[in-house]
Amino acid sequence: MDPESLLDPGVLEALRGLMTKDEAERQRRFRQPRGRQEALVTRGLVRTCLSQYTGVDPQDWRFETGRHGRPEIASPAAWRHLRFNLSHTRGRVVCLVAWRIDVGVDVEAIDRGGRLLDIARRYFSISEADALLGLPASERLSRFFDYWTLKESYIKARGMGLAIPLGRFSFSIDSGTRVAIRFAPELEDEPEAWQFRLLDLPPRHRVAVALRAGRGTRMRLRIEAAAPLLGGEPGAG
Repeated sequence: MDPESLLDPGVLEALRGLMTKDEAERQRRFRQPRGRQEALVTRGLVRTCLSQYTGVDPQDWRFETGRHGRPEIASPAAWRHLRFNLSHTRGRVVCLVAWRIDVGVDVEAIDRGGRLLDIARRYFSISEADALLGLPASERLSRFFDYWTLKESYIKARGMGLAIPLGRFSFSIDSGTRVAIRFAPELEDEPEAWQFRLLDLPPRHRVAVALRAGRGTRMRLRIEAAAPLLGGEPGAG
């Protein structure tokens, strides 16, 4: 959802009522109104999204932080096998939910520039940087965000953040957007254990999803445009 589109004062007040005291305090620390709004909507989205699948009251969720900062469910204990991951950027917040499998998601606004090729040379694997530079200039921006969101989604699914060097694993993307991953030996991971999806959220966002689903598992992805407390509307599948 777009956090900036949620303007109803009654809904915003209801979202504030869902947060714990610690969450409300962290939300108030944001100096900029956009940051406070994004934090409020993000917390409301994850609580109401998890409740949509479980029937648990949105106020009853409690979360804990893993060693590398990934939020996880602390209670109710019966739902600790429900996995989720969050990502936000300017104009979009995404919450990914799955059962008993590690998941990661990243969303980026792709209408921004900067020295992207320098970033690729510094952080991407050699094969990724070479593939990016081998594309026509008109295609490089889009492919850069393919690689960036995929890498972020993988390290978030692992729950280790930048403890995993971005250059020690590589993605390849064919013309049909089929994604494959390779690992340096020291990462001790298996390409066959992972599935990835690249998605466009018009008009200007790219999303990557990573799931440690295992070999032979068919992944079905359901996408909804959601408004906290107001339910969701199915998007694409």
